[in-house]
Amino acid sequence: MTRTGSVTLVGGGPGDPGLLTVAAVRALADADVVLFDRLAPHETLREFAPHAELVDVGKRPGHHPIPQDEIERILVAHALAGANVVRLKGGDPFVFGRGGEEVEACRRVGVPVRVIPGVTSAIAVPAAAGIPVTHRKTSRMFTVVSGHAPLSPSELENLAGLGGTIVILMGITNLPSITAGLARFGMDPGMPVAVIEQGYSARQRTTFGSLSTILTESVRAGVGSPAVVVIGEVVRLARGGDAEAAAALAASAAGAGAPGAAGAADAAGLSGAPSVTGP
Repeated sequence: MTRTGSVTLVGGGPGDPGLLTVAAVRALADADVVLFDRLAPHETLREFAPHAELVDVGKRPGHHPIPQDEIERILVAHALAGANVVRLKGGDPFVFGRGGEEVEACRRVGVPVRVIPGVTSAIAVPAAAGIPVTHRKTSRMFTVVSGHAPLSPSELENLAGLGGTIVILMGITNLPSITAGLARFGMDPGMPVAVIEQGYSARQRTTFGSLSTILTESVRAGVGSPAVVVIGEVVRLARGGDAEAAAALAASAAGAGAPGAAGAADAAGLSGAPSVTGP
């Protein structure tokens, strides 16, 4: 009788292999089969899983060559055949990664399954652009939203009145309806917005704007997926990247106070035409 293998769901972080956790690296080294997504750090995967069979099950916007139920079937089949299977996902498996569905699929047939968390792009990608999702004097909360499907009017109304920082993943296609809906329910049209493409890669780029201008600027810049959208006053800390954000936070902590409205807008490239920056 064949020994049942196991499944390990591994969060691969935002794509930089250096952001894999120690536990993730160990799991990959022990894997017999790795099923990986397009946003996982797959370009150097052979180095981390030298003995494993590598299976690309990645999806792209509007193009899902392998449906989710087929991914689950492949995952379970390898484990039932005795393999040590790693399901490598971008970000964290339980943050819009359908990890919960894959855990359920394993449990239904008695396959042992565990989860290794990953660095979620909802926090890491804004950080790469110099944007802290929280700030003691600016944002005491942040909300992570899936933009994969259009948001309902009630969801948009709640978001518009919540305050803090809004981080939208997979939201480029539905950005027009999201920004229009937030404005309709009372969000300030001048609210700063950043769209960060290809986070933690050599192609990383940030497009700045406001709630009322970000669509025009995104079209002008040719923004595409994958991208993370950040809406909130914390975006004003982004211009100049991590060094400037760190200096602004240090000044605030030392009691110097936040910069004036005009100064903050200038610092973030928000006074007038929004700007596009590289990493």
